[in-house]
Amino acid sequence: MNSSYIITFIADDRPGLVEQLSTAIKQHGGNWWESRLSQLGGKFAGLILVSLPTENSDALKHALGDLDPGCISVTVTAIAGRKQQTTDSHIRLSIIGPDRPGIVQEIARVLAGEYINVIELESSVSSAPMSAELIFSGRLLASVSKDTELVGLRETLDTIAEQMTLEIDLEQVE
Repeated sequence: MNSSYIITFIADDRPGLVEQLSTAIKQHGGNWWESRLSQLGGKFAGLILVSLPTENSDALKHALGDLDPGCISVTVTAIAGRKQQTTDSHIRLSIIGPDRPGIVQEIARVLAGEYINVIELESSVSSAPMSAELIFSGRLLASVSKDTELVGLRETLDTIAEQMTLEIDLEQVE
């Protein structure tokens, strides 16, 4: 019987790591469904959703940990079947402005207060071309229940944008 697992890992970044991960998954009867992989601070980290024969999960965890002992940390977590989405729509936020501590926290606080579930969040900090000022940019996708008041959410985000000198764009995605 196959079960679903999420593999989380962080490793020293190097060529061939994805190939080694995918080979180990295949060798243990796994099927790679979805993934989010990224290089961060000289490390390579990721989440991989796989389907795998239940009896092979421990062997796969050991095989993944043996890829580069001491340089990779791996967790294999069993999950129940895929959850059906019960929300009616999604929103996308685009955020850009001068970097400072608390940007993600402020936006996450507002979303949590509205029971909005973050699905994806990508962010980066880079230097502005002319001034070398650090600029935060982020993109966020979230699920929204049908009774969420987007006008009020926009107003709250506009207040945060004004206080933190940010540009925050909210777009409803169907």
